[in-house]
Amino acid sequence: MFLDHPSITATNAQTEPDRIERLQRVYGYAMALADAAGDTGFVDKLTQLHDHKGTLIVFWHSAPSAEEQDYFSRAWASKVGDGTNLVEHEY
Repeated sequence: MFLDHPSITATNAQTEPDRIERLQRVYGYAMALADAAGDTGFVDKLTQLHDHKGTLIVFWHSAPSAEEQDYFSRAWASKVGDGTNLVEHEY
């Protein structure tokens, strides 16, 4: 089992705990896409996921590929995410 998962944070997490739950679902969705694509190094690149007022910010240890960025775009736009394309990447 992999134990070094990225930290998951959200603006207003104390008053809106559903934001953390949503990020956990989005992380799982993105991980499933990476697994299906055979992208074994994906999880090692991640540092943090943060929901800032409906914008997903993904922090990376090293630069992600366009496909890796797309995992989070697809997850955030889905019904388990926010339903929008508001995703930023920081590395």
